[in-house]
Amino acid sequence: MVTIRSRVADMARSGVRKKRESRPAQIAPGEIVYQWVDTQEHFDDVLSELLDVDRYALDTEFHRERTYWPKLALVQVAWQPDGRDGIQELALIDPLAVDISGFSRLFASESLCVIHAAQQDLDVLTHAVGSVPRRMFDTQLAAGFVGYGNPSLVALLQGEINITPAKGDRLTDWLRRPLTENQCQYAAIDVEYLLEVHDLLEIKLEDAGRGQWAVDAFEELLNRPVSGAKPEEAWLRLKDSRSLRPGARAVAQSVAAWRERRAMRVDIPVRQVLPDLAILGVSQRSPSTLKELSQARGIDDRHSKGAIAEELLEAVRDGKGNEPPDAPASPDDLDRNLRPAVTLVSAWVSQLARDEKIDTVLLGTRGDIVAFLRGDDDAKLAHGWRAAMLGDGIQELVAGKAGLTFEAGRLKLISVG
Repeated sequence: MVTIRSRVADMARSGVRKKRESRPAQIAPGEIVYQWVDTQEHFDDVLSELLDVDRYALDTEFHRERTYWPKLALVQVAWQPDGRDGIQELALIDPLAVDISGFSRLFASESLCVIHAAQQDLDVLTHAVGSVPRRMFDTQLAAGFVGYGNPSLVALLQGEINITPAKGDRLTDWLRRPLTENQCQYAAIDVEYLLEVHDLLEIKLEDAGRGQWAVDAFEELLNRPVSGAKPEEAWLRLKDSRSLRPGARAVAQSVAAWRERRAMRVDIPVRQVLPDLAILGVSQRSPSTLKELSQARGIDDRHSKGAIAEELLEAVRDGKGNEPPDAPASPDDLDRNLRPAVTLVSAWVSQLARDEKIDTVLLGTRGDIVAFLRGDDDAKLAHGWRAAMLGDGIQELVAGKAGLTFEAGRLKLISVG
């Protein structure tokens, strides 16, 4: 994050205040000017401009209901060209018509990507482009450090720049062409004001002394593994996987891995390959013939005939020959003596988050607290800004050296003895 000197920050505050006072609260359809990019030449021109700026706003529209991999349907970008103060360009890029792999050059640059609620976008871009931005500012994460909780973009626009975007169709099929003008306007709003919001949030982070905390949170998100299971771990998503016997676990692991790989290969949702119920039914019966396979619960004609049936039986045979995996631990697995501590620490962390005006989930989820109490090496609460904020409070609570009292409508950490 670029540090803002106080004089520059004051100028920015003044400029933003004037913009805010003069702007209408409701943005009507048809007000945003944008470029529709559906040729390779046009995309290359836009990319060339983006490579010359130090920051840009980005958003994506995608669908994943009918495919294994998210299907990118639209990329929205906004930027302020060098030498054109106050002028912003905005482009809606059609990835169905152009090759967007050139974005990898932009993502590898030092240019800052400003984005809202980036997690799913990063997954989509990883698959569509092969990389993600090396530098990022997530406005939703940043807002969580300055009193917003976990805001939607609409809530953030309302709170920061007094704008309420016109409602769009949340069920839009973004893969359909042509898109209507209202759909294009709805998509454009997602990036039109992000650079301005970035300026405001950066000032607030600086004033609160939390700029580096936000940077750490952005890097944490960028370094997070891409969503989706490794095939050999796919069986852990089965609802009743913990209740399976050892031999059934080995078969379930093998069959679920086969299902995951096939879904990846043909790009369809995993449950269209084989429902969870069928994996559990097959793992419990361990069929060795087509007839036995057809009798397993959840199996129908699609799975008991032809090549799929043969592949499925092969996966069962492989599972029978494998060492059974350990039963999955519950996310809340913890020594019984420490379970009350989780409840106690959760209450204190929630109060601390409210006091410090930080999103509670950002500071620490129940899972984060469990990981810390369990002594996990990678427990978030043991490192970085979270550890600095929490101090020794958790250890003192668990050790009985501190307690919680309720005063004036809030929990207070007190020393014991």
